[in-house]
Amino acid sequence: MEKTRIGVVGCSGRMGRMILRTLAAVPECAIAGGTEAPGAAAAGDDIGGLAGLGPLGMVVGDDPAALFARCDAVIDFTTPAASAAHAEMASRARVAHVIGTTGLDEAQMATIGRAAAQTAIVHAPNMSLGVNVLLALVTRAAMALDANFDIEVVEMHHRHKVDAPSGTALALGRAAATGRRVDLDAVAQRVRDGITGPRRRGDIGFATLRGGDVAGDHTVIFAGDGERIELTHKASSREVFARGAIKAALWAHGKPPGLYAMTDVLGL
Repeated sequence: MEKTRIGVVGCSGRMGRMILRTLAAVPECAIAGGTEAPGAAAAGDDIGGLAGLGPLGMVVGDDPAALFARCDAVIDFTTPAASAAHAEMASRARVAHVIGTTGLDEAQMATIGRAAAQTAIVHAPNMSLGVNVLLALVTRAAMALDANFDIEVVEMHHRHKVDAPSGTALALGRAAATGRRVDLDAVAQRVRDGITGPRRRGDIGFATLRGGDVAGDHTVIFAGDGERIELTHKASSREVFARGAIKAALWAHGKPPGLYAMTDVLGL
């Protein structure tokens, strides 16, 4: 069986190393290489040693374009600016690109959208199967419960996470807004401080917690008078995101150009 050659950009980060370790255990996959930003401490290190796999005879490079040229798919948990640039490389190489980066702005998403006209790109704020089921459940709950039920999205991540609310929290907010048939930007309440007055009917609130090594906890609360529904997903390991990203890479390889989501990958 011919293996799918998968590369990892940002391979020395927490997610990058987890993806490498997980890739090594998937029979259908072959690690095709990994890169880091020029000048990174890991540059030149053996990729296998970096991930705790033992030497693989491949070193961490600093040329992502060269990596894209020799892969069937590339997995990307880096930074918004880097992911947008990588999408352009993927489009030129006609290589599947899986993006788990969060915090992308409109211009960066537009760049990714243009790149997807030339190759298959899967972008998702969260790659786990459980979270994508949660997104579907939140939409259904929001459709069934009217504005007498207040919606709050609560998330917690490790102390190193740089964006807030998390991309997954915002996706959950969008899922709730879709169920309510409203524009999230018009009803989102992302900051509360001081004398805020009573809660505005129909708002979707966000609360952000940071600390420790939490891989990712998300809860959507539907709070009514006399009753409350809480839909929760808790990730105890980053491996769930790595497994989802690898599943997306295998699925996207050979697919027609387009911008896909994990709901496409999972058939939800």
